[in-house]
Amino acid sequence: MNICLFTEDELTRPLPLSDERGEHIVKILHKNEGDTFSAGIVGGPAGTAQITQITDKTASGGGSISFSFIPESDGKPLYPLTLIIGFPRPIQLKRLLRDAAGLGTCAVHLTGTELGEKSYMQSSLVERGAAYQMLLDGTVQAAGTHVPELFLHKTLQECLASVNTGSSLKIVLDNVRAACPLTSFLAAHPVKTGDGTAIPVTAAIGSERGWTDKERTLLESDGWTRCTMGKRILRTETAATVAASVILAAMGELDT
Repeated sequence: MNICLFTEDELTRPLPLSDERGEHIVKILHKNEGDTFSAGIVGGPAGTAQITQITDKTASGGGSISFSFIPESDGKPLYPLTLIIGFPRPIQLKRLLRDAAGLGTCAVHLTGTELGEKSYMQSSLVERGAAYQMLLDGTVQAAGTHVPELFLHKTLQECLASVNTGSSLKIVLDNVRAACPLTSFLAAHPVKTGDGTAIPVTAAIGSERGWTDKERTLLESDGWTRCTMGKRILRTETAATVAASVILAAMGELDT
């Protein structure tokens, strides 16, 4: 936990010691009254919190931490990279969402695919609360405050109709008859302007069985370029992390 995140209303009341954040502050960071720790508001500024009081665990309510918060920055901005992901296995989904948030992607669209296992979409992990918690965990790991948006779609066609690609480059990762390597495509289509501003990118990664020819036709007719990342077949979570890293590197976002 590299930053403790709070909602705005949580800043106005003591934090219970039984809360995960309270335990981290006292047991892991070993903070006492007068000490400070990194804190931020979800979707807002990051800064420093100073502990004003720690009540005893044996006190009524189990003890709590009172603190004041001083904002110092707007928090780490999310990058203009949107991921479309074919529903993976639930255990993979947990890691994928954490990594997507940790890398700073601005949005994740989870979609059903023709070859994807339909039962994965029924997992409790894809419910708003559980999936959001994975994104929040990744944001905390990266010491960020801004959490990527999350969208769920039943089919790829529904997803493409919903996602706002605007002026972004549209890339779909595929192992079958791809037009070119991802690195070559990015070299030929710069993803940042002369003044260093990143150009939005939307990247689509299929489920574990990949795309069907029908889905490939749908994507290509919508202006997507199919790219490969080598001969090896990667897990959905691995492909998403690698693709995001390569794209962010091309944007120059990993240089600072």
